[in-house]
Amino acid sequence: ALQIPAVVGLETITDLVKEGDLLIVDGNAGEVVINPDDSDIIRYQERQLEHEAYVSSITKTGHLPATTLDGHRITVQANMEFLEEVTAVIDNGGEGVGLYRTEFLYLRSKGLPSEDDLFEDYRQVAEIMAPNPVTIRILDLGGDKVPSDLEMSKEINPALGLRAIRLCLQEPDMLKTQFRAILRASIYGKVQLMVPMVSGLQEVLDAKLILEKAKEELDQEEIDYNQDIKVGIMIEVPSAVAMAEILARHVDFFSIGTNDLIQYALAIDRDNEQVAYLFQPFHPAILRMIQQVVNAAKNAGIGLSLCGEMAGDPLCTPFLLGVGLDNFSVNARAIPLIKTVVRSITLEEARNDFKNVMALGTANEVRNYALERTKSLIPELGEKGYVQNPG
Repeated sequence: ALQIPAVVGLETITDLVKEGDLLIVDGNAGEVVINPDDSDIIRYQERQLEHEAYVSSITKTGHLPATTLDGHRITVQANMEFLEEVTAVIDNGGEGVGLYRTEFLYLRSKGLPSEDDLFEDYRQVAEIMAPNPVTIRILDLGGDKVPSDLEMSKEINPALGLRAIRLCLQEPDMLKTQFRAILRASIYGKVQLMVPMVSGLQEVLDAKLILEKAKEELDQEEIDYNQDIKVGIMIEVPSAVAMAEILARHVDFFSIGTNDLIQYALAIDRDNEQVAYLFQPFHPAILRMIQQVVNAAKNAGIGLSLCGEMAGDPLCTPFLLGVGLDNFSVNARAIPLIKTVVRSITLEEARNDFKNVMALGTANEVRNYALERTKSLIPELGEKGYVQNPG
């Protein structure tokens, strides 16, 4: 969101780089050049200018609708972490906030934030984005994100431990406080509520019980809120994929969180450099899981979006369209780019692309197909470094 280039997984780079060294950090290519010579500096400065010019050109089209060549309309919303990002969402043509992460309100506070603190933040986002929707995810704390005022024992594998909805259900007062704040903010815009890391139906039922208690309290206090607020869940655990048809009967929408879904489905720790190469959004198993969730949502007639990093990857756009996704939620800066890809293809072509990738057996085959298709649709994406050949 801040447009700061980053490259990770470089292993021994801290042994190679010394204080005072000049570095070129290429976030698009995933490369770092140590002490470049004059020709390298000139070449990268030219690339930087070209990059800035291209970003400027597509940003100008960000407010145009994301409509395929044969007239199929897609919604492109934004992922947010801070209130200050709302400006970037609007400037880049975002049609709402598909994922507002709330845990950072807890992490940047000296103590746990009060209901009024949360309400004020949510209210501002809802008012600014109205009449477009804002989907507020309840706090996904735990794992590597723990506020200082919350006592939690150290876990051997925090990614599989007490986090997200699991932690919230063990701290019902904290969860109810957040529910109350979201409900109070719901009259200031089109607010939706979302529960993360659901692994089964019981968690949904337990969370909704606490939500009903929050509603009852607000009724008793004669505080207004949207009585029909939509409640959804994130699909990011394989068991939720398997249970999607049943879960769909109890919620108003799904949002597919591919970042965690890939990690859990492929049994890898995405923060572990030794196995980071296995983090493959193009893995055929992930595509099949997405298809299963899309089918369950459409059969139940509920809303559906995808808010993981895949949504903001132009290589993924054609086959995500093809599988039936109509709502993408991405980093605000990626909105114009994803809209550009949508406007370069027909829905029929996208469906054919998905059919073709589903016949492939490896992640590399899928990625190579996606790379060539995206370059054929928008050649300048390859020229400007937005998409890269497999390394």
